[in-house]
Amino acid sequence: MAISVVSTSERPDLVPLVARWLWDAFWRRNGHSFETTLQAVEASAVAQFMPRTFIVLVDNKPVATASLASHDLEERPDLTPWFAGLFVEPHARGQGHAVRLIAAVEAECRKAMVPTLWLYTNTAERLYTRVGWKTVETIQHGGEPFALMRRDLTG
Repeated sequence: MAISVVSTSERPDLVPLVARWLWDAFWRRNGHSFETTLQAVEASAVAQFMPRTFIVLVDNKPVATASLASHDLEERPDLTPWFAGLFVEPHARGQGHAVRLIAAVEAECRKAMVPTLWLYTNTAERLYTRVGWKTVETIQHGGEPFALMRRDLTG
């Protein structure tokens, strides 16, 4: 089994699929149109640094995605950049793909000398803690509690 991580700039043909995943998993329930989601993912295919979208390929088939975004939480516009939009196809979960994507985004940030990366989650706090992220606070977003987490990338 061959596993690799690519970006949408390397594989722009995957933009529509990634947009569909993100729209179904996150953007639709927040009131965004599919077209808006598609435009955001298209932007990641041409950006120099941010936004960047990564995809895990298993035997050249896409199974997971995550992004590096300048902003992801309207309640905290002061924080940047963000690890965002982690999605793994249900049949591919539990195989380490989320950790591969976290490592890819962290590596991209380290190359750009980004000192701190942010995320928020209400489903995967244990996963992120296991790979070195720290919970900063619990925040309310959309009427639900979320863990606001950071990853220090220096030192």
